[in-house]
Amino acid sequence: MAPTEARVPAGALNAFVTRAFKAVGIPDRDAATLGELITEADLRGSDTHGVIRMPSYCKRIKAGGVNARPNIRILEERASTALVDGDNGMGHLAMKLAAETAIAKAKQTGIGWVGARMSNHAGPAQLYATMPLAHDMIGLYFAVGSNNHLPPWGGMESLLGTNPIAIAVPAGDEPPVVMDMSPTVTAYGKVRLKALRGEEMPVGWMIDKQGNPLTDPKRADEGHLLPIGEYKGYALALMIGLLAGPLNGAAFGRDIIDFNKHPDLATNTGQSVVALSVEAFAPVPEFKRNVDAMVRTLRSSSRLPGVERIWLPGEQSHTKRVDRAKNGVPMPPPLRKSLDELAKDLGVEPVI
Repeated sequence: MAPTEARVPAGALNAFVTRAFKAVGIPDRDAATLGELITEADLRGSDTHGVIRMPSYCKRIKAGGVNARPNIRILEERASTALVDGDNGMGHLAMKLAAETAIAKAKQTGIGWVGARMSNHAGPAQLYATMPLAHDMIGLYFAVGSNNHLPPWGGMESLLGTNPIAIAVPAGDEPPVVMDMSPTVTAYGKVRLKALRGEEMPVGWMIDKQGNPLTDPKRADEGHLLPIGEYKGYALALMIGLLAGPLNGAAFGRDIIDFNKHPDLATNTGQSVVALSVEAFAPVPEFKRNVDAMVRTLRSSSRLPGVERIWLPGEQSHTKRVDRAKNGVPMPPPLRKSLDELAKDLGVEPVI
């Protein structure tokens, strides 16, 4: 955290998010749920997918692009699967129902796979992949990105999004192992964060239409994100998208609506949550001991010169959550200004 950045208690951030959503017509109960989930994103260090998105979320609701009072419901259901219709409401609400449904099914059958259509941006993938952990389950999450920034390998037309995937595995005494990633070198939200902070992007994040490195985040519309592992990242983005989009009857490819450029249009975002009961395969205590053992083996393994520590997936996020729950969420000046302007526009009390 930069020296000039203040911190805000999580409770104050939660309260602001809740009253902002109430001001744009979200029912009290839903606004409270959104406050909890969006604040949780910032607590975990997902600074590009938390409260920074509030101006965009509220703009879309006010423009009619998001339904403030949706009837989120299950359309199709079998023993281990279900399909949720988000009714164009906030994606966080649809995904919370999807995760809870997947968990309930996994308790009965060992696995629950729940897809969603007519949803919206729902914050960081790990929010929903980690929900099954409290039930001694492994969680998975897939989503179609809310705009296209990735062309097929060798192509020039952006037809795929930064389609995220998250997997969360419970441990015993160690923090859970949580992978949350996009199949691109960076998520587009980090490009937006660089622009907000007036910083350049590293070489290797994006290229322009001629294939040259692009480092100015304000010119991001002129280029493409780069996939991880070249053609492998492209293939991963495609497969994640197929599981979260067409399988659920959601938008994909040229049907994707850029939710930033078209705040008045429904995006029909597709997502999927999977809950897998550990006890369906192995005794829970034994599995957790094995996970702990592997975590410690990796962490204590030999390091390259100059490397101070080997981190496990999700470990830094866990560390940030412990710190931020105690000391508050970082509030850099540009973010403070953005949220203050939103508060003034909505006629609500700003973040205290």
